[in-house]
Amino acid sequence: MAFPTETVYGLGANALDARAVERIYQAKGRPATSPLIVHCADAEMARSLAAEWPSSADRLAREYWPGPLTLVLPKREIIPDCVTAGLGTVGLRVPRHPVALALLRAAGVPIAAPSANPFMGLSPTQAGHVAPTLADLILEGGSSAVGIESTVISLAGAPTLLRPGMIPLAQLEQLLGLKLRIVTHSDGPHVSPGMHAQHYSPSTPLHLVPASAPLPSGRGVWFGLTADRAGIQSIRMPNQPELYAQRLYAALHAADREGWDWIAIEPPPVDPEWDGIRDRLQRAQHS
Repeated sequence: MAFPTETVYGLGANALDARAVERIYQAKGRPATSPLIVHCADAEMARSLAAEWPSSADRLAREYWPGPLTLVLPKREIIPDCVTAGLGTVGLRVPRHPVALALLRAAGVPIAAPSANPFMGLSPTQAGHVAPTLADLILEGGSSAVGIESTVISLAGAPTLLRPGMIPLAQLEQLLGLKLRIVTHSDGPHVSPGMHAQHYSPSTPLHLVPASAPLPSGRGVWFGLTADRAGIQSIRMPNQPELYAQRLYAALHAADREGWDWIAIEPPPVDPEWDGIRDRLQRAQHS
């Protein structure tokens, strides 16, 4: 089932049923080395799936759940290995979207759910972005309010940022009272989704191009923050990171349907508030 969350639409199945989870991998063409996030109805459900629950998990859960934060913790054996790429940890999240929470409460089980798209493809933030052949059912829930995937922090060992999102790093570090390690790439099975070098990509080749740099040859569309480009179809993006994230994937889906030779995007500011957006754009580039 595809369902809305405040980050992106997810492709979900019962996280405790290995056969159901394997259907997610088959539908997406997702490698077994890429683990899934398990969505929970509340913190109590999440705690029941973790073999350890440190005080740092309590602090983060109280502050950010329901919301766009995933915590990676040692897992209980009830979680099938296929959910976690065979690793001993699991990513847990309580989503904020009312439809997602209603689904979780009605199902009565945790739901494993990556984004509802082909593997490495552009994430969906509207029901219409989800391919009808991907899921048995698509729940409509409007546009995702956050617009990019959750922040992921591992608490299995030294607290580590595995994927930036729209929660500022400084805010997380202040709450925890320590500096987070940052590890956003990994060889072998990944501890978190979103650690592949290329990810979140439209079908149309995407390039990050500074405002003063030459554009690729052919017909294309320019996503600008500071200025339009003369003689080129231009889309002006918001200069506030929250609004930019809300709009990004929907604008890329629209451009991807228009048959351009390329999509060029002006790089966002090198500023902590833009870390999650910059991470998605860098991975979305076509080599």
